Amino acid sequence: MSQQAATTQSKTNAALMEKIVSLCKRRGFVFQSSEIYGGLNGCWDYGPLGVELKRNLKDYWWRRMTRERDDVVGLDGSILMNRRVWQASGHETTFSDPMVDCRQCKSRLRADQIPVGKEGKIQCPVCGSYDLTEPRAFNLMFKTYVGATEDESSVAYLRPETAQAIFVQFKNVLDTTNKKLPFGIAQIGKAFRNEINPRNFTFRSREFEQMELEYFCRPEQGMDLLKYWLDERLAFYEEIGLSREKLRVLDVPAEERAHYSKGTYDIEYEFPFGVQELEGVAYRTDYDLQQHQEHSGKSLEYFDDETKEHFLPHVVEPSAGVDRTVLALLCAAYDEETIMDDKGKSETRIVLRFHPRMAPVKVGVFPLLKNKPELVEKARSVATLLKPHMNVVYSETGAIGKRYRKQDEVGTPFCLTIDFETLGERGDELKDTVTLRHRDSMQQERMKISDLPAYLLSKIG
Repeated sequence: MSQQAATTQSKTNAALMEKIVSLCKRRGFVFQSSEIYGGLNGCWDYGPLGVELKRNLKDYWWRRMTRERDDVVGLDGSILMNRRVWQASGHETTFSDPMVDCRQCKSRLRADQIPVGKEGKIQCPVCGSYDLTEPRAFNLMFKTYVGATEDESSVAYLRPETAQAIFVQFKNVLDTTNKKLPFGIAQIGKAFRNEINPRNFTFRSREFEQMELEYFCRPEQGMDLLKYWLDERLAFYEEIGLSREKLRVLDVPAEERAHYSKGTYDIEYEFPFGVQELEGVAYRTDYDLQQHQEHSGKSLEYFDDETKEHFLPHVVEPSAGVDRTVLALLCAAYDEETIMDDKGKSETRIVLRFHPRMAPVKVGVFPLLKNKPELVEKARSVATLLKPHMNVVYSETGAIGKRYRKQDEVGTPFCLTIDFETLGERGDELKDTVTLRHRDSMQQERMKISDLPAYLLSKIG
Protein backbone atom coordinates (compact mmCIF):
# COMPACT_ATOMS: atom_id res chain seq x y z
CA MET A 1 0.00 0.00 0.00
CA SER A 2 1.35 3.44 -0.97
CA GLN A 3 1.90 6.15 1.63
CA GLN A 4 -1.00 8.15 0.18
CA ALA A 5 -3.33 5.16 0.26
CA ALA A 6 -2.27 4.35 3.84
CA THR A 7 -2.98 7.94 4.91
CA THR A 8 -6.40 7.86 3.23
CA GLN A 9 -7.24 4.54 4.91
CA SER A 10 -6.13 5.89 8.28
CA LYS A 11 -8.43 8.91 7.90
CA THR A 12 -11.32 6.64 6.86
CA ASN A 13 -10.79 4.40 9.88
CA ALA A 14 -10.58 7.41 12.21
CA ALA A 15 -13.85 8.74 10.79
CA LEU A 16 -15.47 5.34 11.28
CA MET A 17 -14.33 5.21 14.89
CA GLU A 18 -15.77 8.70 15.48
CA LYS A 19 -19.12 7.52 14.13
CA ILE A 20 -19.11 4.49 16.42
CA VAL A 21 -18.22 6.59 19.48
CA SER A 22 -20.96 9.08 18.55
CA LEU A 23 -23.55 6.35 18.17
CA CYS A 24 -22.55 4.85 21.54
CA LYS A 25 -23.29 8.16 23.25
CA ARG A 26 -26.40 8.99 21.19
CA ARG A 27 -28.10 5.63 21.67
CA GLY A 28 -27.04 4.87 25.23
CA PHE A 29 -24.33 2.24 24.85
CA VAL A 30 -21.39 4.01 26.54
CA PHE A 31 -21.03 7.32 28.39
CA GLN A 32 -17.95 9.08 29.72
CA SER A 33 -17.75 8.48 33.46
CA SER A 34 -18.55 11.56 35.59
CA GLU A 35 -19.28 13.47 32.38
CA ILE A 36 -21.05 16.43 34.02
CA TYR A 37 -17.83 17.08 35.99
CA GLY A 38 -15.56 16.87 32.98
CA GLY A 39 -15.16 13.09 33.03
CA LEU A 40 -12.36 10.89 34.33
CA ASN A 41 -9.84 9.66 31.78
CA GLY A 42 -9.87 5.91 31.28
CA CYS A 43 -13.23 5.32 32.98
CA TRP A 44 -16.55 4.62 31.25
CA ASP A 45 -20.17 3.98 32.17
CA TYR A 46 -22.36 1.58 30.20
CA GLY A 47 -25.84 2.91 29.43
CA PRO A 48 -29.11 0.99 29.07
CA LEU A 49 -28.15 -0.69 25.78
CA GLY A 50 -24.46 -1.07 26.64
CA VAL A 51 -25.17 -2.93 29.85
CA GLU A 52 -27.44 -5.36 27.98
CA LEU A 53 -24.78 -5.99 25.32
CA LYS A 54 -22.17 -6.52 28.01
CA ARG A 55 -24.45 -8.83 29.96
CA ASN A 56 -25.20 -10.93 26.86
CA LEU A 57 -21.46 -11.34 26.22
CA LYS A 58 -20.67 -12.33 29.81
CA ASP A 59 -23.65 -14.69 30.05
CA TYR A 60 -22.70 -16.45 26.83
CA TRP A 61 -19.05 -16.77 27.92
CA TRP A 62 -20.19 -18.23 31.25
CA ARG A 63 -22.57 -20.60 29.52
CA ARG A 64 -19.92 -21.86 27.09
CA MET A 65 -17.09 -22.01 29.64
CA THR A 66 -18.89 -23.46 32.66
CA ARG A 67 -22.50 -24.59 32.27
CA GLU A 68 -21.96 -26.56 29.08
CA ARG A 69 -18.88 -28.29 30.52
CA ASP A 70 -18.38 -30.82 33.31
CA ASP A 71 -14.74 -29.87 33.92
CA VAL A 72 -15.08 -26.17 34.85
CA VAL A 73 -16.50 -24.53 37.98
CA GLY A 74 -16.89 -20.87 38.89
CA LEU A 75 -15.48 -18.43 41.44
CA ASP A 76 -16.19 -14.82 42.36
CA GLY A 77 -13.15 -13.51 44.23
CA SER A 78 -12.93 -10.24 46.11
CA ILE A 79 -11.35 -7.14 44.56
CA LEU A 80 -9.34 -6.42 47.72
CA MET A 81 -6.92 -9.13 48.82
CA ASN A 82 -4.16 -9.56 51.37
CA ARG A 83 -1.09 -7.58 50.28
CA ARG A 84 1.02 -10.72 50.47
CA VAL A 85 -0.86 -12.13 47.46
CA TRP A 86 0.63 -9.40 45.27
CA GLN A 87 4.05 -9.76 46.85
CA ALA A 88 4.03 -13.48 46.12
CA SER A 89 2.80 -13.05 42.54
CA GLY A 90 5.46 -10.40 41.86
CA HIS A 91 3.00 -7.64 41.06
CA GLU A 92 4.16 -5.34 43.85
CA THR A 93 7.70 -5.14 42.49
CA THR A 94 7.42 -5.89 38.77
CA PHE A 95 3.94 -4.93 37.53
CA SER A 96 4.99 -1.72 35.83
CA ASP A 97 5.28 0.08 32.51
CA PRO A 98 8.20 2.29 31.38
CA MET A 99 7.17 5.95 31.65
CA VAL A 100 8.72 9.13 30.25
CA ASP A 101 7.78 12.81 30.55
CA CYS A 102 7.95 15.35 27.75
CA ARG A 103 9.78 18.39 29.10
CA GLN A 104 8.21 20.58 26.44
CA CYS A 105 4.46 19.93 26.80
CA LYS A 106 4.55 18.03 30.13
CA SER A 107 2.78 14.97 28.66
CA ARG A 108 3.31 11.70 30.49
CA LEU A 109 3.77 8.78 28.09
CA ARG A 110 4.51 5.06 27.90
CA ALA A 111 8.06 4.76 26.59
CA ASP A 112 7.38 1.54 24.67
CA GLN A 113 4.54 3.12 22.68
CA ILE A 114 6.24 6.32 21.52
CA PRO A 115 7.04 6.55 17.79
CA VAL A 116 10.62 6.95 16.63
CA GLY A 117 11.22 10.24 14.81
CA LYS A 118 13.28 10.98 11.72
CA GLU A 119 16.47 11.30 13.76
CA GLY A 120 16.10 7.79 15.15
CA LYS A 121 15.06 9.12 18.57
CA ILE A 122 11.73 8.71 20.33
CA GLN A 123 9.51 11.72 19.71
CA CYS A 124 6.61 13.10 21.74
CA PRO A 125 3.42 12.31 19.79
CA VAL A 126 1.69 15.33 21.34
CA CYS A 127 4.06 18.21 20.51
CA GLY A 128 6.81 16.58 18.43
CA SER A 129 9.61 17.37 20.87
CA TYR A 130 12.61 15.07 21.33
CA ASP A 131 13.25 16.45 24.82
CA LEU A 132 12.05 13.49 26.88
CA THR A 133 13.15 12.17 30.26
CA GLU A 134 14.79 8.79 30.66
CA PRO A 135 12.27 5.91 31.05
CA ARG A 136 11.42 4.92 34.62
CA ALA A 137 9.25 2.14 36.04
CA PHE A 138 5.68 3.11 36.93
CA ASN A 139 3.71 0.57 38.97
CA LEU A 140 0.22 0.12 37.56
CA MET A 141 -1.55 -1.02 40.72
CA PHE A 142 -3.95 1.32 42.52
CA LYS A 143 -2.83 1.55 46.15
CA THR A 144 -5.24 1.98 49.03
CA TYR A 145 -5.48 1.32 52.77
CA VAL A 146 -7.70 -1.07 54.71
CA GLY A 147 -9.01 -0.01 58.09
CA ALA A 148 -8.72 3.14 60.17
CA THR A 149 -4.97 3.71 59.84
CA GLU A 150 -2.96 4.63 56.77
CA ASP A 151 0.44 3.04 57.22
CA GLU A 152 2.48 0.20 55.73
CA SER A 153 0.61 -2.40 57.78
CA SER A 154 -2.72 -1.51 56.13
CA VAL A 155 -1.63 -1.23 52.50
CA ALA A 156 -3.82 -3.01 49.96
CA TYR A 157 -4.34 -2.81 46.20
CA LEU A 158 -7.26 -2.87 43.83
CA ARG A 159 -6.58 -6.10 41.97
CA PRO A 160 -4.89 -5.63 38.58
CA GLU A 161 -6.15 -9.04 37.39
CA THR A 162 -8.70 -11.61 38.52
CA ALA A 163 -6.44 -14.65 38.17
CA GLN A 164 -4.72 -14.51 41.56
CA ALA A 165 -7.97 -15.10 43.45
CA ILE A 166 -8.30 -18.38 41.57
CA PHE A 167 -4.77 -19.48 42.45
CA VAL A 168 -5.04 -18.70 46.15
CA GLN A 169 -8.43 -20.46 46.35
CA PHE A 170 -7.29 -23.44 44.27
CA LYS A 171 -7.11 -25.85 47.21
CA ASN A 172 -10.49 -24.78 48.64
CA VAL A 173 -12.18 -25.29 45.28
CA LEU A 174 -10.40 -28.62 44.80
CA ASP A 175 -11.41 -29.88 48.25
CA THR A 176 -15.07 -28.84 47.91
CA THR A 177 -15.66 -30.08 44.35
CA ASN A 178 -13.41 -33.18 44.21
CA LYS A 179 -12.52 -32.38 40.61
CA LYS A 180 -9.95 -34.49 38.81
CA LEU A 181 -7.29 -33.10 36.49
CA PRO A 182 -7.66 -31.56 34.04
CA PHE A 183 -10.26 -29.09 35.33
CA GLY A 184 -10.76 -25.34 35.34
CA ILE A 185 -11.91 -22.47 37.52
CA ALA A 186 -13.63 -19.58 35.73
CA GLN A 187 -14.21 -16.03 36.89
CA ILE A 188 -15.64 -12.79 35.52
CA GLY A 189 -14.80 -9.63 37.43
CA LYS A 190 -13.45 -6.11 37.64
CA ALA A 191 -9.76 -5.30 37.53
CA PHE A 192 -7.93 -1.99 37.80
CA ARG A 193 -4.72 -0.67 36.26
CA ASN A 194 -3.44 2.86 36.56
CA GLU A 195 -2.65 3.13 32.85
CA ILE A 196 -0.20 5.87 31.92
CA ASN A 197 -2.07 6.67 28.73
CA PRO A 198 -5.63 5.28 28.39
CA ARG A 199 -6.75 5.46 24.76
CA ASN A 200 -8.88 4.17 21.90
CA PHE A 201 -12.24 4.71 23.60
CA THR A 202 -12.96 1.77 25.94
CA PHE A 203 -10.13 -0.40 24.61
CA ARG A 204 -7.52 0.60 27.18
CA SER A 205 -9.15 1.72 30.41
CA ARG A 206 -8.18 2.06 34.05
CA GLU A 207 -11.21 0.11 35.24
CA PHE A 208 -12.25 -2.91 33.19
CA GLU A 209 -13.67 -6.42 33.35
CA GLN A 210 -11.97 -9.70 32.62
CA MET A 211 -13.30 -13.15 31.72
CA GLU A 212 -10.64 -15.61 32.83
CA LEU A 213 -10.25 -19.35 33.04
CA GLU A 214 -7.43 -21.11 34.85
CA TYR A 215 -7.36 -24.66 33.49
CA PHE A 216 -5.26 -26.95 35.70
CA CYS A 217 -3.57 -30.00 34.24
CA ARG A 218 -0.65 -32.41 34.49
CA PRO A 219 2.66 -30.96 33.21
CA GLU A 220 2.74 -33.22 30.16
CA GLN A 221 -0.73 -31.98 29.08
CA GLY A 222 0.16 -28.28 29.01
CA MET A 223 1.20 -27.72 25.41
CA ASP A 224 -1.64 -29.78 23.95
CA LEU A 225 -4.18 -27.90 26.08
CA LEU A 226 -2.68 -24.57 25.02
CA LYS A 227 -3.56 -25.38 21.40
CA TYR A 228 -6.95 -26.81 22.45
CA TRP A 229 -7.96 -23.62 24.24
CA LEU A 230 -6.75 -21.43 21.39
CA ASP A 231 -9.10 -23.29 19.04
CA GLU A 232 -11.96 -23.12 21.55
CA ARG A 233 -11.58 -19.40 22.01
CA LEU A 234 -11.39 -18.67 18.28
CA ALA A 235 -14.62 -20.63 17.83
CA PHE A 236 -16.23 -18.58 20.60
CA TYR A 237 -15.49 -15.28 18.86
CA GLU A 238 -17.02 -16.56 15.65
CA GLU A 239 -20.10 -17.70 17.59
CA ILE A 240 -20.70 -14.16 18.87
CA GLY A 241 -20.40 -12.59 15.43
CA LEU A 242 -16.74 -11.67 14.93
CA SER A 243 -15.54 -12.63 11.47
CA ARG A 244 -12.59 -15.05 11.35
CA GLU A 245 -11.11 -12.85 8.62
CA LYS A 246 -10.70 -10.02 11.14
CA LEU A 247 -9.23 -12.20 13.87
CA ARG A 248 -5.47 -12.71 14.07
CA VAL A 249 -3.40 -15.17 16.09
CA LEU A 250 0.02 -14.06 17.28
CA ASP A 251 2.36 -16.78 18.53
CA VAL A 252 4.23 -14.62 21.03
CA PRO A 253 8.02 -15.09 20.68
CA ALA A 254 9.88 -16.47 23.72
CA GLU A 255 11.71 -13.19 24.33
CA GLU A 256 8.39 -11.29 24.55
CA ARG A 257 6.52 -13.76 26.77
CA ALA A 258 6.23 -13.51 30.54
CA HIS A 259 9.16 -15.34 32.16
CA TYR A 260 6.91 -18.09 33.52
CA SER A 261 5.19 -18.81 30.19
CA LYS A 262 6.10 -21.83 28.05
CA GLY A 263 3.79 -20.64 25.30
CA THR A 264 1.42 -17.73 24.67
CA TYR A 265 -0.99 -16.91 21.87
CA ASP A 266 -2.56 -13.48 21.52
CA ILE A 267 -5.95 -13.45 19.80
CA GLU A 268 -6.14 -10.08 18.07
CA TYR A 269 -8.90 -8.19 16.26
CA GLU A 270 -8.72 -5.74 13.39
CA PHE A 271 -10.18 -2.60 14.99
CA PRO A 272 -10.52 0.64 13.01
CA PHE A 273 -7.52 1.95 15.02
CA GLY A 274 -5.39 -1.10 14.22
CA VAL A 275 -4.91 -4.77 15.08
CA GLN A 276 -5.03 -5.12 18.87
CA GLU A 277 -5.21 -7.90 21.45
CA LEU A 278 -8.59 -9.25 22.55
CA GLU A 279 -7.40 -12.20 24.58
CA GLY A 280 -4.27 -13.99 25.69
CA VAL A 281 -4.06 -17.78 25.91
CA ALA A 282 -1.01 -18.61 28.00
CA TYR A 283 0.61 -21.75 29.39
CA ARG A 284 1.70 -20.43 32.81
CA THR A 285 3.24 -23.73 34.03
CA ASP A 286 3.09 -24.13 37.83
CA TYR A 287 4.59 -20.72 38.53
CA ASP A 288 1.62 -19.16 40.34
CA LEU A 289 0.79 -22.10 42.57
CA GLN A 290 4.48 -22.50 43.36
CA GLN A 291 4.82 -18.84 44.36
CA HIS A 292 1.77 -18.93 46.62
CA GLN A 293 2.75 -22.23 48.20
CA GLU A 294 6.21 -20.87 48.98
CA HIS A 295 5.06 -17.50 50.36
CA SER A 296 2.05 -18.78 52.32
CA GLY A 297 3.67 -21.92 53.67
CA LYS A 298 0.49 -23.86 52.78
CA SER A 299 0.47 -26.87 50.50
CA LEU A 300 -1.34 -26.34 47.21
CA GLU A 301 -0.42 -29.74 45.81
CA TYR A 302 -2.79 -32.03 43.99
CA PHE A 303 -2.98 -35.71 44.96
CA ASP A 304 -3.54 -38.18 42.14
CA ASP A 305 -5.52 -41.17 43.45
CA GLU A 306 -4.37 -43.43 40.63
CA THR A 307 -0.62 -42.75 40.63
CA LYS A 308 -0.43 -41.79 44.32
CA GLU A 309 1.59 -38.68 43.36
CA HIS A 310 1.58 -35.29 45.05
CA PHE A 311 2.45 -32.44 42.65
CA LEU A 312 1.66 -28.86 41.72
CA PRO A 313 -0.59 -28.76 38.63
CA HIS A 314 0.33 -26.67 35.63
CA VAL A 315 -2.18 -24.20 34.22
CA VAL A 316 -3.35 -22.89 30.85
CA GLU A 317 -5.06 -19.51 31.01
CA PRO A 318 -7.44 -18.07 28.42
CA SER A 319 -7.89 -14.44 29.59
CA ALA A 320 -10.31 -12.17 27.70
CA GLY A 321 -11.26 -8.52 28.14
CA VAL A 322 -14.99 -7.86 28.41
CA ASP A 323 -14.76 -4.21 27.41
CA ARG A 324 -12.43 -4.91 24.49
CA THR A 325 -14.75 -7.61 23.19
CA VAL A 326 -17.79 -5.34 23.54
CA LEU A 327 -15.91 -2.72 21.52
CA ALA A 328 -15.03 -5.32 18.89
CA LEU A 329 -18.71 -6.32 18.67
CA LEU A 330 -19.70 -2.67 18.13
CA CYS A 331 -17.04 -2.15 15.48
CA ALA A 332 -17.92 -5.38 13.67
CA ALA A 333 -21.65 -4.64 13.73
CA TYR A 334 -21.58 -1.02 12.54
CA ASP A 335 -22.72 -0.59 8.95
CA GLU A 336 -24.14 2.10 6.68
CA GLU A 337 -26.09 1.49 3.49
CA THR A 338 -28.00 3.64 1.03
CA ILE A 339 -31.66 2.72 0.61
CA MET A 340 -34.76 4.27 -0.94
CA ASP A 341 -37.46 5.61 1.35
CA ASP A 342 -41.22 5.35 0.76
CA LYS A 343 -41.12 8.45 -1.45
CA GLY A 344 -38.33 7.15 -3.67
CA LYS A 345 -35.60 9.31 -2.15
CA SER A 346 -32.26 7.83 -1.14
CA GLU A 347 -31.24 7.84 2.51
CA THR A 348 -28.49 6.36 4.64
CA ARG A 349 -29.54 3.53 6.92
CA ILE A 350 -27.31 3.02 9.95
CA VAL A 351 -27.54 -0.51 11.25
CA LEU A 352 -25.74 -2.54 13.90
CA ARG A 353 -25.61 -6.08 12.57
CA PHE A 354 -25.14 -7.85 15.89
CA HIS A 355 -25.47 -11.61 16.03
CA PRO A 356 -28.96 -12.08 17.55
CA ARG A 357 -27.53 -13.72 20.69
CA MET A 358 -25.47 -10.57 21.40
CA ALA A 359 -28.08 -7.93 20.43
CA PRO A 360 -29.09 -5.82 23.45
CA VAL A 361 -32.76 -5.89 22.37
CA LYS A 362 -34.03 -9.00 20.64
CA VAL A 363 -37.36 -7.76 19.32
CA GLY A 364 -39.30 -4.53 18.95
CA VAL A 365 -43.10 -4.70 19.24
CA PHE A 366 -45.17 -1.96 17.58
CA PRO A 367 -48.88 -1.27 17.17
CA LEU A 368 -49.39 0.17 13.69
CA LEU A 369 -51.28 3.15 15.15
CA LYS A 370 -51.20 4.40 18.74
CA ASN A 371 -54.68 5.94 18.58
CA LYS A 372 -56.37 2.56 18.07
CA PRO A 373 -56.84 1.02 21.54
CA GLU A 374 -57.47 -2.45 20.15
CA LEU A 375 -54.09 -2.38 18.33
CA VAL A 376 -52.29 -1.08 21.41
CA GLU A 377 -53.87 -3.70 23.64
CA LYS A 378 -52.94 -6.52 21.26
CA ALA A 379 -49.36 -5.23 20.86
CA ARG A 380 -48.88 -5.03 24.60
CA SER A 381 -50.15 -8.59 24.99
CA VAL A 382 -47.56 -9.77 22.42
CA ALA A 383 -44.81 -7.93 24.30
CA THR A 384 -45.97 -9.53 27.56
CA LEU A 385 -45.90 -12.97 25.89
CA LEU A 386 -42.27 -12.54 24.82
CA LYS A 387 -40.74 -10.70 27.78
CA PRO A 388 -40.13 -13.78 29.97
CA HIS A 389 -37.97 -15.19 27.17
CA MET A 390 -36.02 -12.20 25.81
CA ASN A 391 -35.43 -8.46 26.02
CA VAL A 392 -38.34 -6.67 24.30
CA VAL A 393 -38.88 -3.01 23.47
CA TYR A 394 -42.43 -1.72 23.00
CA SER A 395 -42.91 1.48 20.99
CA GLU A 396 -45.98 3.24 19.65
CA THR A 397 -44.59 6.70 18.84
CA GLY A 398 -43.75 7.87 15.31
CA ALA A 399 -44.25 6.47 11.83
CA ILE A 400 -43.62 2.74 11.57
CA GLY A 401 -40.66 3.31 9.23
CA LYS A 402 -38.93 5.57 11.74
CA ARG A 403 -39.48 3.03 14.47
CA TYR A 404 -37.81 0.41 12.28
CA ARG A 405 -34.85 2.71 11.63
CA LYS A 406 -34.38 3.40 15.32
CA GLN A 407 -34.24 -0.31 16.08
CA ASP A 408 -31.84 -0.86 13.16
CA GLU A 409 -29.48 1.67 14.70
CA VAL A 410 -29.34 -0.19 18.02
CA GLY A 411 -29.08 -3.63 16.43
CA THR A 412 -32.51 -5.14 17.16
CA PRO A 413 -32.70 -8.20 14.86
CA PHE A 414 -36.50 -8.51 14.69
CA CYS A 415 -39.48 -6.16 14.78
CA LEU A 416 -43.14 -7.13 15.06
CA THR A 417 -45.97 -4.92 13.85
CA ILE A 418 -49.52 -5.48 15.07
CA ASP A 419 -51.91 -4.25 12.39
CA PHE A 420 -55.55 -4.60 11.37
CA GLU A 421 -54.89 -8.04 9.87
CA THR A 422 -53.85 -9.11 13.39
CA LEU A 423 -57.32 -8.18 14.64
CA GLY A 424 -59.04 -10.17 11.88
CA GLU A 425 -60.52 -7.14 10.16
CA ARG A 426 -59.29 -8.37 6.77
CA GLY A 427 -60.47 -11.94 7.26
CA ASP A 428 -59.92 -14.83 9.65
CA GLU A 429 -56.97 -16.20 7.68
CA LEU A 430 -54.58 -13.53 9.02
CA LYS A 431 -56.18 -13.10 12.43
CA ASP A 432 -53.68 -13.40 15.31
CA THR A 433 -50.72 -13.04 12.96
CA VAL A 434 -48.17 -10.22 12.96
CA THR A 435 -45.75 -8.71 10.49
CA LEU A 436 -42.27 -9.99 11.32
CA ARG A 437 -39.56 -7.73 9.92
CA HIS A 438 -35.90 -8.85 9.67
CA ARG A 439 -33.23 -6.22 10.44
CA ASP A 440 -30.51 -7.23 7.97
CA SER A 441 -32.60 -7.91 4.89
CA MET A 442 -35.58 -5.68 5.81
CA GLN A 443 -37.78 -8.50 4.47
CA GLN A 444 -41.18 -9.00 6.07
CA GLU A 445 -43.35 -12.06 6.60
CA ARG A 446 -46.53 -12.97 8.45
CA MET A 447 -46.31 -15.22 11.47
CA LYS A 448 -48.77 -16.55 14.00
CA ILE A 449 -48.44 -15.02 17.46
CA SER A 450 -48.44 -18.50 18.99
CA ASP A 451 -45.36 -19.42 16.93
CA LEU A 452 -43.31 -16.37 17.89
CA PRO A 453 -41.60 -17.56 21.13
CA ALA A 454 -40.23 -20.78 19.62
CA TYR A 455 -39.20 -19.13 16.35
CA LEU A 456 -37.42 -16.17 17.95
CA LEU A 457 -35.66 -18.31 20.55
CA SER A 458 -34.34 -20.57 17.77
CA LYS A 459 -32.87 -17.54 16.00
CA ILE A 460 -31.37 -15.98 19.13
CA GLY A 461 -29.45 -19.11 20.08
